[in-house]
Amino acid sequence: MVASSPYFIRPATVEDVDAILQLVVALAIYEKAEDSVKATPELYRKNLFETPYAHTLLAFSGTPDAPGKAIGLAMYFFNYSTWTGKPGLYLEDLFVDPACRGQGVGKALFAELGKVAEEKVNNDTDCARIDWQVLKWNQPSIDFYEKTLGATAMTEWMGMRLEGSQIENLRKFRLTSS
Repeated sequence: MVASSPYFIRPATVEDVDAILQLVVALAIYEKAEDSVKATPELYRKNLFETPYAHTLLAFSGTPDAPGKAIGLAMYFFNYSTWTGKPGLYLEDLFVDPACRGQGVGKALFAELGKVAEEKVNNDTDCARIDWQVLKWNQPSIDFYEKTLGATAMTEWMGMRLEGSQIENLRKFRLTSS
């Protein structure tokens, strides 16, 4: 794609699950974690569209009347802050095809996320913030977030995770009924 190539952004539809998966795999390759992708088109169909646990914005080359390939995505869901007492928007993943970077696609995806957050406000639900994580080694993205978007690094927080058997291990802490 050349710098003057048009692109547009729209919410993903169920017909986009293959494109979503292709972009997620490309993101995983960029993050050196290709083997971590376990998602399938069926899982995306079920968990993004049948029971929407998350939402996806897609950027496409071309125009809405003559769309090209998917070149970027922003996958997000709504969370809740006990400190603010308000919902927030959590950006699970943002990815722009490396060949299409520097054309404003990332900024445009964030602009659409801002619009989604503002629409929550207009619906009498004050969306307090947009949160996301970035890998510590990903300096180009960190620079973009801090310098271009004006984001604040949350350096005092450390991400934690339980998966699979670790979740099952929580059973030992269950209260027994009397």
